Amino acid sequence: MERSAYVALRQELASLTVFRQLLSDPVLSALCRYLNTLPADDTCASVSAYAGFVDALYTANGGDLPRYMDAVCGNCENVYVRTVGCGGTPPAYITACVQRELAILSRVASLTPENLTAGLGYGGELPCFASAPTDLAGSYAHRVENIGKYGYGKYAANRMFFIDDQSRILPVAHPDSIRLDALVDYESERGRVLENTRALLAGKPAANILLTGDAGTGKSSTVKAVGNELFAEGLRIIEVRRNQLTLIPHILDELSDNPLKFILFIDDLSFLKDDDQFSTFKAVLEGSVSARSGNVVIYATSNRRHIIKETFSDRDGDEVHRNDTMQELISLSARFGMHITFGKPDKQTYLHIVHNLAESAHLSLEPAELELQAERFALEKGGRSARCARQFVDSLLAAQ
Repeated sequence: MERSAYVALRQELASLTVFRQLLSDPVLSALCRYLNTLPADDTCASVSAYAGFVDALYTANGGDLPRYMDAVCGNCENVYVRTVGCGGTPPAYITACVQRELAILSRVASLTPENLTAGLGYGGELPCFASAPTDLAGSYAHRVENIGKYGYGKYAANRMFFIDDQSRILPVAHPDSIRLDALVDYESERGRVLENTRALLAGKPAANILLTGDAGTGKSSTVKAVGNELFAEGLRIIEVRRNQLTLIPHILDELSDNPLKFILFIDDLSFLKDDDQFSTFKAVLEGSVSARSGNVVIYATSNRRHIIKETFSDRDGDEVHRNDTMQELISLSARFGMHITFGKPDKQTYLHIVHNLAESAHLSLEPAELELQAERFALEKGGRSARCARQFVDSLLAAQ
């Protein structure tokens, strides 16, 4: 690159507006620092800045500049994609600005080590990175046209999220990668969850679901596996802890204009009789605070059929309308549009799960010996379950 080309690229990057947040990106900011040293009055400083740029690129994705630029541009949350995402049409001047800036960023994505270092005047060897001509504008247009599947911002590249102590929705760094084809039995139960979730993705009415049953029967795994299965179709999962239920109205407001579809996942849901969050959660299920959230459903798991932890003293209370109170408590489960029960597996089902897991793990035990050990393991664990079957097979793998 000639001196004028370095200057022009620096000026063009400085003019970014819709994509301005990319100037804070680790790779692009390192590139700008390098460009600011050119032409190289201090060769050592320029070489160091170039190495810093390549190091940032290596750290980010192994050194593939076109692929990196495609990802950061496509995932960038900005006024243009927010407008498109909520069904609006951006003004012509913003659309024109996007096209101009994509042309600039395409030139960045097409940079090679050779043209970046041509003006350095350095005779030593410098690190390389992957480069190739790229059409960011075409790639970006495809993502925008399918924004309901790709999303933008933090929701574009991540499939599962949690709520931190500051009420922020943050991505899970290492989400559970369980797949539907790794789960055995309970096909009917999982099929109902999958069918309801596909209705949500299709923009059809979808129900909130309560999944109940014994511990270890695969309720939570089913929800996570469905999330993994439908990620590419625009589904994301946000896990909400029981003590965060009062945040649900705030979460619904934040998600209401998002083009993606979301499951608010509450694992092991239960309440004490006088729980302050009970009324808030019931109002959410009744729709009084979620009428605008057609892109969100709530999936909750519980080992309790009626969710409420009821004691014998509750049954013997002295309220005049004690029965009405108890009916109000246990009716919470009825406010879910769909209730799916994962029954405790009998011996045949349990052993069927064990055999399937053992086959997938390529274990070579004789069937009779496998079943004998599986039953002994379940006895030691206190009962049969899909989780117990998984733990048993894992113990065999660990012993190999």
